[in-house]
Amino acid sequence: MQYIFLLLLLLFLPPSHAEVVWSDVSASFLQGSDYQVGDNKRTVFTFEHAAAYSWGDSFSFVDRLHSNNGDRETYAEFSPRIKLSSYQNDIIDSVYIATTAEVGDGFTNYLVGLGTNLKIPQFIYFKANFYHKNNDFGDNAVQTTLSWALPVGPLMYDGFMDYVTSTDTSSSSMNLTSQLKYNIGDALNLKTKLYVGVEYVFWQNKFGIKGVDEKNVNLLVKYHF
Repeated sequence: MQYIFLLLLLLFLPPSHAEVVWSDVSASFLQGSDYQVGDNKRTVFTFEHAAAYSWGDSFSFVDRLHSNNGDRETYAEFSPRIKLSSYQNDIIDSVYIATTAEVGDGFTNYLVGLGTNLKIPQFIYFKANFYHKNNDFGDNAVQTTLSWALPVGPLMYDGFMDYVTSTDTSSSSMNLTSQLKYNIGDALNLKTKLYVGVEYVFWQNKFGIKGVDEKNVNLLVKYHF
């Protein structure tokens, strides 16, 4: 599967002069005390980049996790989507070849499938991706990923949900991670956004481990460059 992933990138991604429609870069600080699997208290530094291009779009992030017990961990995802077609209707905006590489300490998982943008009233965006997931460890699975952004009065509510099917070696799992935050950048006369708020994680059967359910609230500060 990793060779299919790389081949898709080589075949479909154009040179660096492809048109950039928009791009966004942000850095976040999160702190929570109800993590599961490992130390329950952690501080997370996250760097994110999102962009739309003439050929499609991409989203990538790097997490650096610092646990109170001294453990350190780095995790990253790179998710380019190559546009196949666009539609002018009330439901579907575009259809993509959706790819993701999940890179952790000692493993890389490759996901390939189809994705779409859905037009839902009031939402800034609502994306759905459906993948075959090739795991470095354990059996392969099928993953559905939803992501969204929704203004709620002066607040912003955004996040994602990953649902991974069960296999012979792991239980099905659902990770629902969302943020509710307020932009204080205007009050500070900043030219960009500075959010403060909370991130809530509900992760059922975390990492496919049956009965390990994480319900974790993180304090959040997020700055957009």
